[in-house]
Amino acid sequence: MSTAHPSDNHPAWGFSTQAIHRSRSPLDGSRAATMPIYQTSTYTQPLDGSAQQYEYARGDSPNREALEDTLASLEKGRFAVAFGSGMAACDAILRTLHPGDHVLAGQDLYGGVYRLFEKVYRPQGYDIDYCNFDDGTWIRQIRPQTRLVWLETPTNPLLMVTDIEEVAKQAHLHQLTVVIDNTFASPYLQNPLVWGADLVVHSMTKYIAGHSDVIGGAVIGNDQSWRDQLKFLRNAAGPILSPFDAWLILRGLKTLALRMEQHSRNAEHLVEFLGNHARVEQIYYPWTQPISHKQMGAGGGMISFVLKDGTTDRVYNVLRNLRLFQVAESLGGVESLVSHPATMTHSAVPEEERNQRGIVSGLVRLSVGIEEAKDLIADWEQALL
Repeated sequence: MSTAHPSDNHPAWGFSTQAIHRSRSPLDGSRAATMPIYQTSTYTQPLDGSAQQYEYARGDSPNREALEDTLASLEKGRFAVAFGSGMAACDAILRTLHPGDHVLAGQDLYGGVYRLFEKVYRPQGYDIDYCNFDDGTWIRQIRPQTRLVWLETPTNPLLMVTDIEEVAKQAHLHQLTVVIDNTFASPYLQNPLVWGADLVVHSMTKYIAGHSDVIGGAVIGNDQSWRDQLKFLRNAAGPILSPFDAWLILRGLKTLALRMEQHSRNAEHLVEFLGNHARVEQIYYPWTQPISHKQMGAGGGMISFVLKDGTTDRVYNVLRNLRLFQVAESLGGVESLVSHPATMTHSAVPEEERNQRGIVSGLVRLSVGIEEAKDLIADWEQALL
């Protein structure tokens, strides 16, 4: 946005101060204390041939730009480009490739991204290999046609944490672009650009917005050429974020730090309880992995565990007993959710491949909300009887 930001004169402002104050300047001289909603599809133009900042809302809008500016600052990047969904953001990155190009992606990957790779891009002649980025073997899969390294950390749904700095270092030796999906950590707990990533992608639907009432996505980076490509594709193809949705997400972003602290505290209490429960065979949580302490500020609010002897029917019986945790896809809202990845978020992945990756029928994924920890523990205590 052309308007000066209060934070421009305060580069040392902390995370929450930036989140709250960076977008406060309205453009209309109204002296509003918070960003108004500019709910318009078009903007008037002078008949003098001069270029205008805003012409048509598919291109740019004040609310979207305010969100982008704040998000770029919090992710320690030079730009952010917002989209109508996280999948639209992922798709925009992939649209910069050409048939014959090769992508190296993480083995543990959101089912929607897997579907995009396999059902949309592979049939068009793009090549994707899935690999383990936690050892050096993935380097042997690099080809002359390889263009992108794409991974989540923490991953969905097994919450594995990958050393971003090490992957970026190796990828850059081969001139590869490193894309990190930072949705599960959020900008508050992890900044992949600091560790060498080239692009960060978010489903802003999740922790950034934080209230399960809006869908949006974003790509953040430092290279101006990526910004130009992504903005062109957004304008040309039209997967835009509306002014109202941008306003909702920006409002949620202001409390991100407070929410992530509570999500993380509650999750740690639940990890302790579930880890000692007789019916839990295995538990997955980022903070139990040493590498997370290098690049994350806390473990976050996501937990996955395997129910002992957990057939789908047995898992469903447990989920039916829950009173606070709601059975639903998505994550990152203030309310606690639970899902069964094999039949919900990762149903697009073939069963044999799911089992190979550890997405077994007994796997349960929790999005731990910001309720009282004792109430959440009590809910699982009675559900697992």
